[in-house]
Amino acid sequence: MPSNPDVDAYIAKFPQEVREKLQSLRAHILALAGDVEEKMAYGIPTYKKGKNIFHFAAYQGHIGLYPGPAAIQAHPKELAAFKTSKGAVQVPLAQPVPLELVTRLVQFNLSAPVAKKPRSDRKGKDTK
Repeated sequence: MPSNPDVDAYIAKFPQEVREKLQSLRAHILALAGDVEEKMAYGIPTYKKGKNIFHFAAYQGHIGLYPGPAAIQAHPKELAAFKTSKGAVQVPLAQPVPLELVTRLVQFNLSAPVAKKPRSDRKGKDTK
């Protein structure tokens, strides 16, 4: 597994049980996404492939999965057992990380087209 020193340092600061979950999640995402770019963004591990694919973070009581709003909206049944918000899923630390669900969320994001931002002219007006 390729190593990113910033992500390594992020994971290293947690207790062993949490580190193991984060390392498993990290390895799973890297295996799924191939040549994805791994970096720190917003202070958390981030995976990009032309666009944001996935983020994750550890907290006192849960691991946050951040696949984005479109992935959340596309998987309501699979996410029904978890606390969710517009772009986030909370997995309680007492539960295993749902790697099959992570697979579906990552694959969804890999297959979704890159959203294009509207172009504007020099005067700041949107062109049509």
